Amino acid sequence: MTAKKKTKIIKTIKVDVDLCNGCRTCELICSAFHAVPRYSSNNPERSRIRVIRDPLRGVFIPVYAGQYTPAECTGRDKYIIDGKEYDECAFCRASCPSRGLFKEPDSGLPLKCDMCESDPSLAEPMCVQWCLPDALTYEEREVEVEDEAENEQEDVEIGLESLADKYGWQKILDTVARMSKKD
Repeated sequence: MTAKKKTKIIKTIKVDVDLCNGCRTCELICSAFHAVPRYSSNNPERSRIRVIRDPLRGVFIPVYAGQYTPAECTGRDKYIIDGKEYDECAFCRASCPSRGLFKEPDSGLPLKCDMCESDPSLAEPMCVQWCLPDALTYEEREVEVEDEAENEQEDVEIGLESLADKYGWQKILDTVARMSKKD
């Protein structure tokens, strides 16, 4: 049994570091958009995008928040850009226990970029709209993904066949009948 494919829209922010001038407008508008009430304050610590800056060398790299991870990573790669060494953590999008980046400053809860989802919905995230040098661009693309419901059905069938090989169909049927009586 093969899983059916369906299409899904992936939303992403494309970053062109060559165009970023380090103005940090993206940080300000993001924090203002997510303030409660909206636009009532701006605190870059609450922003879901951060600009890694080395102004003396002209290095500016916008990084937006990704998924929270409960564990620290094992990789500690180093990157050299224009002669300066950067730790891998500087470019990581995750909020993790080893650093305070992408965490709400008051509660410590992780922050994640939500592409400025709102009602009514925006055509593009605010950081993209306010990025004057166009270092940030919004992209939507279709990708094919397997139908999860059909995938789960296939997993159940594989699991049942494996149990039947080991214990036999009658034992499985007896167990299911016994379990259904408990409900």
